[in-house]
Amino acid sequence: PDERRQRIRRVFDAVAPRYDLMNDLMSLGIHRLWKRALARQVAGVQGRNADRAGGPARVVDLAGGTGDVARLLAAPGREVIVVDPSAEMMRVGAARRGMGAVRWREGEAEALPLPAASVDALVVSFGLRNTTRPMAALAEIHRVLKPGARFVCLEFSRPAAGLAPMYDLYSRWVIPAAGMRRADRSCAWGNWSRSRPTCSRATACSWAVTAAGDSSISRAKSSASTARSGAGAIRTCT
Repeated sequence: PDERRQRIRRVFDAVAPRYDLMNDLMSLGIHRLWKRALARQVAGVQGRNADRAGGPARVVDLAGGTGDVARLLAAPGREVIVVDPSAEMMRVGAARRGMGAVRWREGEAEALPLPAASVDALVVSFGLRNTTRPMAALAEIHRVLKPGARFVCLEFSRPAAGLAPMYDLYSRWVIPAAGMRRADRSCAWGNWSRSRPTCSRATACSWAVTAAGDSSISRAKSSASTARSGAGAIRTCT
């Protein structure tokens, strides 16, 4: 686990300046539609003020990288925090225009640098698959959420049987090849391909989240293209 964690961190540090462009190229821009759908799932979250009277809603973007999701989450009356193990990814994001209201904390999902019951909503997009201990990460997420808070996870799901061979071919060969071409590093997106299946089955994800402590789970298609392909799914827990 330690070796894998360090390898993944090196990969993301290496590709940080090109990361968002790589995602645009490899998903044909569809990842932005999925992430907007993710942000809409927490649009109405209000601060529960269990620990600070009158304080803003605290929304955490876990594995938030360059903050493309955090930008969508930012709103008046909110404290948006990106937590990511890659300092280089966050450095790239923090330097961008319009990110002044976002806070940045270096940390891993298995040991979140946040107090217990301090978060009103936590989102993670394509991040659980990069954890070395997913169940420990889910337990940590449960620890930092306030009672009744919202957890939203955007991850890959298995496409319909008829599309599965085409999708497997694309994700196993086309996406890593495109990533390596942009990153100029042969190890980078071969790593990505190996990490992809962590949450590929919706039923397995539901079981894991429930086992970690969340009991109310719903699933939403993230876009019209997702509904057709099954390539991405949003899971919401409250």
